[in-house]
Amino acid sequence: MRKTIMAVALILVVITVAVAANAPKGNIDRGRNYFRDNCKNCHTKGAAGGEVTPLNKSLAQWRTYFEKGKHGRGTLKQLASEQQLLDVKAFLVAHAADSEQPEICGR
Repeated sequence: MRKTIMAVALILVVITVAVAANAPKGNIDRGRNYFRDNCKNCHTKGAAGGEVTPLNKSLAQWRTYFEKGKHGRGTLKQLASEQQLLDVKAFLVAHAADSEQPEICGR
């Protein structure tokens, strides 16, 4: 019985790793450029959306934000393509407040 449980657990780990490896990934540089060129229009100090930089949230908070997909009164998918969202997420997560390379954008 124990060997069966271990075998099933191992299979689940292999499947999880395979799915993660094939999941679409974002490009940090493209995300930085998209964020700077599009998001910063509303998300600078004094603008309607308030100032937003990667430092506004932790790694986990940015991931949760993109999982929920809500933005203002709409959704993120109304604002950008799936690839653009993956790119912006990659940029924001990579430079979040608790990341190895925290940074702001647009300065």
